[in-house]
Amino acid sequence: MSDTISTLEKAKLWLSETFDEETRNAVQTLIDSNSPDLEDSFYRELEFGTGGMRGVMGVGTNRLNKYTLGQATQGLANYLHQQFPNQEIKVAIAYDVRHNSKEFGKIVADVLTANGIKVLLFKDHRPTPELSFTVRNKKCNAGIVLTASHNPPEYNGYKVYWDDGAQIVPPNDENIIREVYQTKFEDVKFNGNDDLIEWIGEEQDDVYIDACMENSLYQNVGRDNLNIVFTSIHGTTYTTVPKALKKAGFTKLDLVREQMIPSGNFPTVKSPNPEEPAALEMATDLARITNADIVIGTDPDGDRLGIAVRNLDGDIQLLNGNQCNTILTYYILDQWKKAGKITGKEFIGSTIVTSDIFFDIAKKFGVDCKVGLTGFKWIGKMIRDFEGREKFICGGEESFGFMTGDFVRDKDSCGSILTACEIAAWCKANGTTMYQYLIDIYKEVGLYYEGLINVVKKGRTGAEEIEEMMKNFRENPPKEIAGSPVEEIKDFKEQTCFVVSQNEKKVMDDIPKSNVLIYYTQDGTKVCVRPSGTEPKIKFYVSVKDSISSEQDFVAKLPQLKDKIQVVEKDLNL
Repeated sequence: MSDTISTLEKAKLWLSETFDEETRNAVQTLIDSNSPDLEDSFYRELEFGTGGMRGVMGVGTNRLNKYTLGQATQGLANYLHQQFPNQEIKVAIAYDVRHNSKEFGKIVADVLTANGIKVLLFKDHRPTPELSFTVRNKKCNAGIVLTASHNPPEYNGYKVYWDDGAQIVPPNDENIIREVYQTKFEDVKFNGNDDLIEWIGEEQDDVYIDACMENSLYQNVGRDNLNIVFTSIHGTTYTTVPKALKKAGFTKLDLVREQMIPSGNFPTVKSPNPEEPAALEMATDLARITNADIVIGTDPDGDRLGIAVRNLDGDIQLLNGNQCNTILTYYILDQWKKAGKITGKEFIGSTIVTSDIFFDIAKKFGVDCKVGLTGFKWIGKMIRDFEGREKFICGGEESFGFMTGDFVRDKDSCGSILTACEIAAWCKANGTTMYQYLIDIYKEVGLYYEGLINVVKKGRTGAEEIEEMMKNFRENPPKEIAGSPVEEIKDFKEQTCFVVSQNEKKVMDDIPKSNVLIYYTQDGTKVCVRPSGTEPKIKFYVSVKDSISSEQDFVAKLPQLKDKIQVVEKDLNL
């Protein structure tokens, strides 16, 4: 009963004069109707995490709205003044196609300008990587993007970038969080000063696209003979990708016209997520009509990309994120090697949930593979930490994100698409395909296959169930997975690595603490368990491996690895 009372009391606080009439009316309606939404809207504060916020839009402390955004921005403004005293502070702001994104962008800008901070505000939708690029290009102190990536239409979000163009990491993230939670709603300054806003638009697109071309293209082979189908899936890249492809000389470009219309409803797909084949269905259908060689789609804020290519049977097949990144990484390193640019002081970036194939590729080319926690902010941190000592070449993670070079400090679909299309054109000019190129890479470094198992648990009870599942996997780890004994258990929350055969725990403090577990078996199977930071689910990343020496080997062994992932799922009782 006390929970209900406290939730109701929290809701009643939103009936005060601090909040505008529209908000007060909406809260009163929730109270009067005894709506079940009241509990979820107010039972907690929407978490401002280490990268920002993401949540359902609406009134309440657990919703994304004018006041939760204002509180976050006021806290950020306070921190910026602490970090950059007695100087002009500049913040770039971009937003995607989601409902209210443009309005939220202006609200955030108003809070910043009310605090005497200059704002560079995009006139219309722009991809997240362009915001990351703009922060450094325009020498800003920070950046903000309003996006919920590929979440359902009722969501929106708020991500913060620091002056290096990367998402905030320690210590800035914790310090900003502290300021945000110390800020009361009545402390937020909403009365902005438009004189401190500089509007930016297409002229910045050209600067960004030129940087993408400079950092992502290596050889001009067959670009005018590659048949491409592209879709922005109603997202922001309608502003940049077609223009970049044409500027780079890819002339045979077909667009999924219905999906090039920006819309927060994402009307032609169930989910605007290029990781899912269904999201690219209209594009692959068009590819069959146009006889396309490659299909590409991006998510709403334009940082993730999905790539589909012709498989051995000539059918269009969506590659998974690890496969895309394998092709891109191998090709880029091969180009660097041929140009004599590898000196032993270069590295690629990856994450703990991404395929271990990248260690093998890095070793083959004589570069280091650095690994961080899930999320591109950790790859951005690597670049900053080693700047001037080691050169970052490229990096990626399994969730369909990749970046070429360090001109953008976040995953970047535009630069990655240019590289992918160059590879496809080069393969076609040499009588082969990207899919066959992938098999050739597997012959060199080993065949890896990955699967992602999502267990969805919604609401407060769901969060408790996920917590209990993590506790159980931590305290009662499996002894065997898919017939192979578990050899090593990495616990990133405890920062330990337990080697089963030696019955010994080793300290593992080179990566920050995170609620993640990884099991390695004797035959090279890897299972990573982590709760999602942005969605109500617990994720199981499974990687299995084998060796192949021919295309026939690949055809025979790939189904076996797929079956093995199903065995893993069964063994873990998922």
